[in-house]
Amino acid sequence: MRTTFVKTLEAIAAKDQNIMLLTGDLGFTVLENFRDTYPKQYLNAGVAEQNMIGVAAGLALCGKRVFVYSIIPFVTFRCLEQIRNDLCYHRLPVCIVGVGAGYSYGHQGATHHAMEDISIMRSLSGMTVVCPGDPVETECAVRTIATHDGPCYLRLGKAGEPRLHTSVPDFHLGKAILMQEGTEATLIATSTMLETAVKVTKILAEKGMLIRLLSMPTVKPIDTDAIRAAAIDTPFLVTLEEHSPIGGLGSAVAEVLSVHDIRTRHLLISGPSMFTDTIGSTAFLRRQAGLDEESVREKILHFKK
Repeated sequence: MRTTFVKTLEAIAAKDQNIMLLTGDLGFTVLENFRDTYPKQYLNAGVAEQNMIGVAAGLALCGKRVFVYSIIPFVTFRCLEQIRNDLCYHRLPVCIVGVGAGYSYGHQGATHHAMEDISIMRSLSGMTVVCPGDPVETECAVRTIATHDGPCYLRLGKAGEPRLHTSVPDFHLGKAILMQEGTEATLIATSTMLETAVKVTKILAEKGMLIRLLSMPTVKPIDTDAIRAAAIDTPFLVTLEEHSPIGGLGSAVAEVLSVHDIRTRHLLISGPSMFTDTIGSTAFLRRQAGLDEESVREKILHFKK
């Protein structure tokens, strides 16, 4: 996803000199071509993320559209006050690009994991939260955000995520993407869990269980209409995310169901609300958290009973 992000931004920057890319001394082997091709549109702010947000706000107030890039905990948790007061309060067109969703930086430990970021960013007034599930959605998201008025949070995986869409979807902020029709349940997935969702729906289809699959690349604003339709058309909903169960996609869907008095069964599949006490690869940590394909499939089948 991160390679798609920077290549898409390069294409946009070639036509729009107001596009700026800032990084907190990260992005090596990823951002060099942008830096060398558009040196006046690039700034390495150093290991000073809070200051980087202030610089981004100043540039935005001067008419620039700014993307700030770093690992998720560094560009969200570390500078939350600056995001809230400098960007959201002034409704500035700055996109916070966080790399390493969920357990993407598995071996780096809990300090580098991102299991609370959707919750925190979703709570900020005026913030749009975008969590693409594959490179195709990432490109669509970057092009849309580049013309969006107001602050955005773009949550990316790390690298190597496969292309899941066979064609470019009709992408709009705040809208779900229908990937497969089904009648026995609706599976709603976001961010790095979309690949798992695609695989699980295929496995269940082989067992005769046809599931409607929705990709939810925008968690805020959430697609209320798609959730309502799914609750009416299918017996139950499943939300799948590589995030804490608190404040993420599952919470957003549950809020819609509650506020609109939509009565249906809802299975929330997420990681645990705790720091990992083991170190390992992304795949290992997902298995530990019950986010691997087999665990997700078994949870859905058990919930169906």
